[in-house]
Amino acid sequence: MLLEHRGRQPVVPESAYVAPSAVLCGAVVLGEGSRVLHGAVLTAEDGEVRIGTNSVVMENALVRGRAAHPALIGDAVLVGPHCHVNGATVEDEAFLATGAALFPGSVVGAGSELRINSVLHVNSRLTPGTVLPIGWIAAGDPAQLFSPDRHEELWAVQGALDFPGTVYGVPRGTPMQEVMARQSTYYGSHREDRLLDDPRSS
Repeated sequence: MLLEHRGRQPVVPESAYVAPSAVLCGAVVLGEGSRVLHGAVLTAEDGEVRIGTNSVVMENALVRGRAAHPALIGDAVLVGPHCHVNGATVEDEAFLATGAALFPGSVVGAGSELRINSVLHVNSRLTPGTVLPIGWIAAGDPAQLFSPDRHEELWAVQGALDFPGTVYGVPRGTPMQEVMARQSTYYGSHREDRLLDDPRSS
């Protein structure tokens, strides 16, 4: 499904493949030879999504672009099933295993590997060639790696990264009523989306 959002339309070269059940919404630009598999959603909210040459976004992954944090996927990258790539940059030849989550302002260095259900926090940077183990969390710039049982140590780094300010544009402690009123307005722009015909289906 191809959708126009905020006046922008997806760009899909002839050499790319988008599964019939995938969704490309707004300013999404696919590279040559890229593949977007069933159930994947690439949504350019108010910022771009760009997928590099010969990169693959697998089933049920989400790639979200934002104004301050576009989603930029390099060449020869695998975005595994159920990954969450939200306003992140992924450099060339990185491997994101099933369920990996990347938050706004984060950067995955070239050739890095994020293993199953690992997390790269907001405004954090993995140096090239880093391996983030299964279920671990990376935070900071350069990122430190934390096992899930080290929450207090992680919070000492994570707290300064300003998740609510980066993701929602509000200070920590803002009531959820206010946060969600803002989110409702933000995502309400999709009410004006327009379904596009896929020229390859005619």
